[in-house]
Amino acid sequence: MIPEEIFKRRHFGTPQSVSLIVTNYIVVVIAVQVFAMANPINWFFWIVIGLLAVYNFFQIRKNREDFDRKNLIVYAVSIVLLLVVFFLLRLKTTP
Repeated sequence: MIPEEIFKRRHFGTPQSVSLIVTNYIVVVIAVQVFAMANPINWFFWIVIGLLAVYNFFQIRKNREDFDRKNLIVYAVSIVLLLVVFFLLRLKTTP
């Protein structure tokens, strides 16, 4: 059987905010490439983005002590840059 302490381990080298930002970028880039490259954006893309928003909300709420003012500002800037990435990737679809 698997010991219980395996599930309680946490990687302390990477801050939780960095892991969340990297996860956001990976999910959004894959979702844009798969579901949003057609001229009308697929409805499933909006479901993926909504689920990502719910995931972000609960991760920030769960790790509230890790998200101080500085990390929240970095997170907000990363969300703005995520919108820029979305529009840059969508530029390839417009003729």
